[in-house]
Amino acid sequence: MTKSVAITINEEFSRVKFLKNRTPETNDEETKDAFALLSEYRDGGIYVAHYSGFSEWERHLNGDEFVQILGGETMLILLEGNQEKRNNLSSGQMLVIPKGVWHRFESANGVKVMTITPQPTEHSTERPIGT
Repeated sequence: MTKSVAITINEEFSRVKFLKNRTPETNDEETKDAFALLSEYRDGGIYVAHYSGFSEWERHLNGDEFVQILGGETMLILLEGNQEKRNNLSSGQMLVIPKGVWHRFESANGVKVMTITPQPTEHSTERPIGT
């Protein structure tokens, strides 16, 4: 049995490095220091990240994703019925992204985000056809 250990989110953010100007083409090597796995959870994990810029499209076929903004702000875009639904989120706000919905982040000035993300995650640098 795994022991429970308290996690201090601010301490975890002190271990990640701010990634400036993320793009959909930013590779795993370039992003590895801006993201951290806090804990495994169900079929995925709890993550924190700190970056500015624009993410690639992604979706999760095994469950909903929980997104909590802990600092800064972001536009979280969901692709629903081939229409982009834009959600302007700032510190203290959260959003649950339904299972299978393509989404991406836009953050010109930077965002600190915590997610509970089921795996696997599909990625696309091109805008996919909506669900």
